[in-house]
Parts: sequence; structure tokens; C-alpha cells
Amino acid sequence: MERMIIFCMLFFCSSIVLAAASPRELKYKQILKTIEQLKPKVKDKDAELLHTPENPVEGCLGTAVSCFKNGTLKLQPVNSQGNDIFNKAIRILSKFSFRAPEKHCESSCESYKKKTPKEFLKSFANLIK
Repeated sequence: MERMIIFCMLFFCSSIVLAAASPRELKYKQILKTIEQLKPKVKDKDAELLHTPENPVEGCLGTAVSCFKNGTLKLQPVNSQGNDIFNKAIRILSKFSFRAPEKHCESSCESYKKKTPKEFLKSFANLIK
């Protein structure tokens, strides 16, 4: 009987460990959640257009992420009063890092089309997915 209980506990614990998400996956989910929280808080009308990477080639993913990180610093809140959620989201996105084998990337941030802040965030979310 004791062996059966120990076996069941071992089986239960190992299944929990196997079902846990990897740290990288959790980080990407947090970034996606942050982008979704930021979308309604961002000023879209009369705002500066931002260089928005779309479908970057595989060797340029790091450059695209750095373009998005720099672009998030230019985002402005809808209302002029300091919004805690907005500021926290910007802090989280500006700390995001991406490491990939980087080849010499021909495209720079300025080579991408400028889009509205909402389209910018939508493209950022697509890249993270």
C-alpha cells in the first residue's frame, strides 16, 4: 500500500514538472500580455509614426527587436497624466532582450515603413508570437 502511494505521488510530481512552461516561453507570454495591456493606453491620434519592422528575415530578428525596443520609448500615453500601467509596460518592454545568431543585417530601423503606434504594437506582438 505504501509503495502504491509513493508511486502515485512520484507520478503526480513528475507530471507537474513536465507540464511546466519553460522560462523563455513564460517571458514571451509576459511580453505579449504587456503589449496587449499597452494597446488601449497608447496615444494613436496625432502621435509620432514609428519605424515598424514586419516580417524580418531570420538573420535580422535581433535588429527588429532593438527597433521595437527603441520605438516603445517614443510611445506616449493617451492622457497626459502619468499612468502607472503605461509606465510599467514601457519599462518591461524596454528590458526585453533577444539573443540569436546575428548575421550582418542589411536593414536598419530607418529602412522600415513608419506606422501608427497601434500598428507598431500589433507588429511587435506578431514578431513575439
